[in-house]
Amino acid sequence: MKKINALTKLAIIGAGPMALLLMRRLLDNFEGNLEIELFEKEQVLGAGMPYSLLGANEEHIANISANELPEDLSPMADWLEEKGLSSLKRFGWREEKFNEQKALPRLLLGTYLADEFTKLLDAFKVKGFSVEVHYGCAVHDIIDDPARARVTIVHQAGRADFDKAIICSGHFWPKQKEGHIPNYFDSPYPPAKFKGHNNHAVAIRGASLTAIDAIRTLARNNGHFSTTADGKLRYHVASESTAFRMVMHSRNGLLPAVRIHLEDAQLGRGELLSTAEIERIKADHDGFVPLDYLYEHVFLDRIQAERPSFHQKIEELTMEDFVEKMMDFREDSDPFDLLAREYKEAARSIRERKSVYWKEMLAVLSYTMNYPAKYFSAEDMLRLQKTLKPLISIVIAFVPQQSVEELLALHAAGVLSLVDVGDDSEVEVVESGGIRYHYKNKDGQTSDEFYPMFIDCVGQPTLAISDLPFQSLKDAETVAPAVVKFRSAAAGQEAYESGVKGVGKAKDGNYYLQLSGVAINDHFQVTDIYGKINERLYMLAVPFIGGFNPDYSGLDFAEEASLRVVHALNAR
Repeated sequence: MKKINALTKLAIIGAGPMALLLMRRLLDNFEGNLEIELFEKEQVLGAGMPYSLLGANEEHIANISANELPEDLSPMADWLEEKGLSSLKRFGWREEKFNEQKALPRLLLGTYLADEFTKLLDAFKVKGFSVEVHYGCAVHDIIDDPARARVTIVHQAGRADFDKAIICSGHFWPKQKEGHIPNYFDSPYPPAKFKGHNNHAVAIRGASLTAIDAIRTLARNNGHFSTTADGKLRYHVASESTAFRMVMHSRNGLLPAVRIHLEDAQLGRGELLSTAEIERIKADHDGFVPLDYLYEHVFLDRIQAERPSFHQKIEELTMEDFVEKMMDFREDSDPFDLLAREYKEAARSIRERKSVYWKEMLAVLSYTMNYPAKYFSAEDMLRLQKTLKPLISIVIAFVPQQSVEELLALHAAGVLSLVDVGDDSEVEVVESGGIRYHYKNKDGQTSDEFYPMFIDCVGQPTLAISDLPFQSLKDAETVAPAVVKFRSAAAGQEAYESGVKGVGKAKDGNYYLQLSGVAINDHFQVTDIYGKINERLYMLAVPFIGGFNPDYSGLDFAEEASLRVVHALNAR
């Protein structure tokens, strides 16, 4: 516990799950003269976009269960006991009893998080903190003033000065063509915008959890599900939607993997590399943290300890070889046949309470490398983006079983399919509405198909500084792009001369790879183009930190990130 001697005014922009966990940390770690103001553009705290009507309907399921929630929050079973188990039915819970290992309805989770935020605010009052919440108050700009050591928040009701500001503005999909091109949607959110029947084909870009959100909503708008006597799910197209079909367009032709039993529901949250260990690794490798070091010591070593027989099969493989082996297995199968097999494998994993261990360890690797990733060389960052990240994005999506059942039923009914469009596909906008999808299939044949409706479902994009909605931070160069340096000048020069996207040459003669988002340090404080840390301004808005944090979403990320911010506040 730290008592602040001088009054510190703290602004928190956004009051979703990230702000909830941040406030929890502040309550636990501070006492004294801390004055907090929260600016939330909506009327609900805690739920954010994913767990509110901004990002979910009753049919949407989270890929997280109650036993995976941050331990600093109240047990959901206790909360449900207070609310009554009837709350589960209201949110589409199909089981008779609450099971803490079952994936949660997103709106149920959002209601729980909102109640947690309310309890937190009450706890702040009891402890004597000054906390003011500005509901329905959008922040239009943020101005950093180094001379006065103050940050000015410009919001729709005026402006106010603070000692520090923490940006927790959450998910953000810039609208580029939506609203200008009929039946063109830059994201499937909020899902309420999809209404009525769609008696035509719908093109869905991507095959991620975001795509599944769109599919589950459109399916209900154009038909209904039923369960047969033997427990099989069936889909029935509405008479008004006989021409309705959905086509997912995937760059690798793959569907995400199914949710499994996890031996460690917290996915190694207590085993992250310490600051001292990261510094030691950097000292041994010319200031870099090698990707291969993490692959060997976080992934392979744990598999060797827990699954030695599986380790013998992969111990001689490089990271690239392992990824190729796993991807080849998936690519050689029809995606829906593979989904059905993995559904059975996952059901057995859950029934026997036995993990598919390499998948669990891949999730741990993804989580662990999130924080030292800013110390990767540009060579390793390119390897991560090209090789490892595509496998991670598929395997650790952990699609809930209920969603899988619906995907298989829709495919069996002939209304859902998936095509492999490769890396060179192009979406051509049709001004009168819809799009034309241009791509080459695996046989090299060119396809050019018109779709009256298009939904971009590639997930939360990692955004560039130009997309940051706070103009003054950009104009004053308070924020800088995230970049990593090439370890080898020759490799940098080759990438530069080959026109690799994002590679540039600096005035110092070194070659760099520019990433998405803004530059931040280990405590999420923004840094300028010279690497100078800004102790007044913290960036926790997930679309703008994805360059340095490859696994940047989820409550597990928010839990660790909020702790790192509070450590920095505590160090002053």
